[in-house]
Order: sequence, then structure tokens, then C-alpha cells
Amino acid sequence: MTAVPRWAVRAVDLVNRKGKSVGVRLVRYTGKSPHFVHPKHLVDTPWHDWYAEHLRPTDVVLDVGCAHGAHTLVAARRCRRIYGLDYDPRHLAVARRTAAARAVANAHFFAWDVTGRFPFADASVDAALFLDVIEHLHPRVGVLREIRRVLRPGGTLLVSGPNRDSSWRRRLRAAGLFAYSDPDHKIEYTREEFVAELAAGGFAPAGPVLPVVYDTPWAGAIDALGGVSLGLYARLARWKREAVLRRPQESTGFQVVARPAR
Repeated sequence: MTAVPRWAVRAVDLVNRKGKSVGVRLVRYTGKSPHFVHPKHLVDTPWHDWYAEHLRPTDVVLDVGCAHGAHTLVAARRCRRIYGLDYDPRHLAVARRTAAARAVANAHFFAWDVTGRFPFADASVDAALFLDVIEHLHPRVGVLREIRRVLRPGGTLLVSGPNRDSSWRRRLRAAGLFAYSDPDHKIEYTREEFVAELAAGGFAPAGPVLPVVYDTPWAGAIDALGGVSLGLYARLARWKREAVLRRPQESTGFQVVARPAR
């Protein structure tokens, strides 16, 4: 890596970290959404909803850590029934209001500590979403094993998590700065570590480990711009996606279709 002054890395990092929250707030303040949501949920970015194509019309699906239900409601269009679990009643209230506004009748939301035993019988769901949640939890392997318990034989886990080994993350560490992409993260992974975590929970990838978007140090500024212009955000989001397809090692994270290991 080319040497960059620590103060410069710190300045860019500050912009990056503040921009996300600015974008989330601006989305509401500018009337783009009645709720505080990330701009990525308001634009057409098919790679963001990558899991949808792996769901079948007959599937019963579980969304583990569903937050305000953005992924749950996308998945609801592709499956028979979906249950969203999250510990925060405020997020679930948003999810229920959004489902009602969109007339989505097959999505059901429950307040639940996802680190405990799920309120589902063994082998009772066809697929589980576990999207950008694993890095916020402890214990993680226990949650993966609980997901495996409720999945039917041959069921599908659609899981994503953050990459700690991009050039920008390494540059932050070299500057002695906090390098996780979110201060609430308990862990971030290399590709090999992510696959190993899944294996410890009883899962194996059913295909390649896929990238998400390019881990640019200006991601926060792009998020803030999204609060002002969704059109501009969509164009920049496409640039990040095209960039990571050329350099997958620079991805913000990993997307995996996994199945119970034999």
C-alpha cells in the first residue's frame, strides 16, 4: 500500500463513518421515506436483494434479525409465507406498518431474542435469511446451529457478512484506527474465516462466495448523497457494484447460499 499520512486516513474515515447516518436521516427529512432507512432500500439494486431468486413460491421462510423488515418484505413477494424475528419492537413496528401499507399479508413479525431458541419446530422452514446480522451477535455459532435445527432437510441458508480484508480496512489498521465497518460489529471476516464460521454452525456453501459492492473509503459520502438524490445514489451504487465485480477481493462483504453440511 502507498503510504498515506495518518491524519488524511483519519479525515477520510470520519467522513465515511458519519455519512451513513447522515444519509439515513436525510432520507426521512427530505421526504423520501417516512422512516429512517438507508438509501439502498429505496433504489433498484438487484444485488442488494440477491437472495430473492433463491426462494420458491412454496417456501416457508425465516428472516433472522429482520430489523425494519426491508428484506422480509422483498422475500414475501417470492415465497408462500415468511416470519421475521428481531429483538427491537421499534423496528418491528416499522415493519408491520410498511407491510400493511403495501398490503403484504404473508409476512409475520415477532419480537424475539435470536440468540436463544427459535419458536419453531425442528425442520419446519424451507429457507432462512441471515443478512448482515451475524456480525452483530454473540454467540454466532449457536445461532447458526439453531437455524440449521429449524431448516428442513436440503433447506437453504441465505447469509451475508462483512469483509475485514479489503485494502481500505487494511489501511485503517495500518494507521492504528478502528477498522470495522460498523462500531456495533462484534467480528468481521476474511473469506476463509467466514466459510469456517458457517462450517462450525453446520453449513457449507452451495456455490461460490459472492462479493457485494466495492469497499470505497467514500462510501459514507455516497450514502449522504443518497439522502439528497436517489438517482445519483443509484448511479454511484452501480459503479461500486461494477468495480467489485472486477476486484472481488475489495468487496464490503460476502454473500453465500449455504446448505446443511452432511
